[in-house]
Amino acid sequence: MSVRDIEAFLDSKSEWISAHLEKARQRISDLPPKLTTDEISELKKRAKKEIPTRVDFYAKQMGVEYGRIAFRTQKTRFGSCSTKDNLNFNIAIMLMPSEIIDYVIVHELAHLKQMNHSKAFWYEVERVLPDYKQRRDWLKANGINYIQRI
Repeated sequence: MSVRDIEAFLDSKSEWISAHLEKARQRISDLPPKLTTDEISELKKRAKKEIPTRVDFYAKQMGVEYGRIAFRTQKTRFGSCSTKDNLNFNIAIMLMPSEIIDYVIVHELAHLKQMNHSKAFWYEVERVLPDYKQRRDWLKANGINYIQRI
């Protein structure tokens, strides 16, 4: 393709390009501000204080035992469960409503029984949180807004 053809194509699409650039700028300006180092430190302190109590509560209810609990600032996950039964939680969940924090905790504890997302796994989650689908949907729709602040 010649440079002239490329320029003609770009010129013919300039309104579309401008409109989409403006939409992208607007989305960026609508993002909540990043947390400061001090704010992240405070969230981590809160998580270390509050999450283990909630994990203990749900672990007893579900009849599971876990290893250690760690707190992270991941960019793509809210929590994880290792094959050594260790639990990891993104401190970003501390910004979320308590029912969503509980969903993330129960989700990870359910992996101690089912290390997958099978029907049996979701049954374990549903036994504890009958409304887990609404919580999961909320997290899918809103979770990225919290992770992006870290």
